[in-house]
Amino acid sequence: MKKVLLLGAGMVAKPIADYILENNIELTIATRTVTKANNLIKGRKNGFAVSWTIDNMEMLDKMVASHDLTVSLLPYAHHVSVANLCILHKKNMVTTSYVSDEMKALDEKAKQAGIIILNEIGVDPGFDHMTAMRIIDKVQHEGGEIIEFYSLCGALAAPEETDNPFKYKFSWSPKGVVMAGNNGAKFKKNNEVVEIQTENLFKNPLQIDFPEVGKMEVYPNRDSLAYIDIYKLQNVETMFRGTFRYPNWCESLDAIKALGMVTYEKQNFEGKTYKEVVAEQINVYPKNVKEKVVERLKLDIHSPAIVSMEWLGLFSNERVHLVEGSTFDLTSDLMLQKMMLPGGARDMVIMLHSFLIKNAKGKKEVIKSRLIDFSTVEDTSIARTVALPAAIAVKMIFDGKITDTGVHIPVSKTIYDPILNELEKMGISMVEEWGLPEKEKLG
Repeated sequence: MKKVLLLGAGMVAKPIADYILENNIELTIATRTVTKANNLIKGRKNGFAVSWTIDNMEMLDKMVASHDLTVSLLPYAHHVSVANLCILHKKNMVTTSYVSDEMKALDEKAKQAGIIILNEIGVDPGFDHMTAMRIIDKVQHEGGEIIEFYSLCGALAAPEETDNPFKYKFSWSPKGVVMAGNNGAKFKKNNEVVEIQTENLFKNPLQIDFPEVGKMEVYPNRDSLAYIDIYKLQNVETMFRGTFRYPNWCESLDAIKALGMVTYEKQNFEGKTYKEVVAEQINVYPKNVKEKVVERLKLDIHSPAIVSMEWLGLFSNERVHLVEGSTFDLTSDLMLQKMMLPGGARDMVIMLHSFLIKNAKGKKEVIKSRLIDFSTVEDTSIARTVALPAAIAVKMIFDGKITDTGVHIPVSKTIYDPILNELEKMGISMVEEWGLPEKEKLG
């Protein structure tokens, strides 16, 4: 029986554990909290739970050596350490995280060891790469050319759960969501490079009407330029990767950022109220702080941003729960308290690829590819769509259907085809529309 080591038992681990255990593969889950691992294993005989933390590298070395493949759900900063042990012991590795430059540098060593280190095999990144490349490869194989490409994704509450002013609830790492809002962004638009500084990230979002969901907003996601080479689209005129949100999120986060309420600098909050912290950030007296924020940000007092911040508690007389920390900690902890998706409530993942192409006959046309996936009784949608591509990749490696070696992300047909085919059997697939008129393009 093949053996898999799963590092971590967090919010997306359950579908991986279920898939691996149900496919007659031995699974060891190594995590700080063994009870979490045991809850995932549910007494299945081919599952084992061990207590482990990342500082115990000696134990990790032994575990990697005694398993055939390691799946790392650890924070991305630890993946390279795990990868080095996988190379040392000639064991394959899978992660759902973005591939780092340090990880890319291990490519030749991984090839020499005869192993694959497959990264970005989740939903975004992961499913987005695979479904995009399936279309790109087909267009190019038929003699066509990609002129514009938009790739948009969002992990959101289902429409019936948008009952707070932010219109957002967390079904995965809250701090990760808020942290992503501190990024800047780069993309290519009509052959010009556009750079968005972090303070402008949420300004001027794209407006898109998504079928079955309604009006959505999209803000740019990190560095889209890198994907020009990754997708081999050197002549593309527009390359834009973005994140879907319901209306209100972008305006509210833009205001919170403008107040300095998601910065990382450590501060002393002892004895202070939330409104006193906000007042200090904009250097005003705490009395009537809401009205002063309205004046400072030039917003209407009934605007979504002001309503959202008041609902969250940023203008309240409640004492801050932290003695020392950052405004990022303070704000994200409030969101953690008030904005988690309740048990039994539905979440969803939506994705849209939009291409403007010139076909082999020289005619311009639009291709659109959409996903809308809701949670099941067993699993959230974000857990399913992140975990199942990784779990399927494990089985495909064991079955010899993926034989590539080195450091990879899933953009080659040898990797994406078998995984997408299996996901389709599980009800996770894009609906594609080809040959749409040019007026259907985005932007």
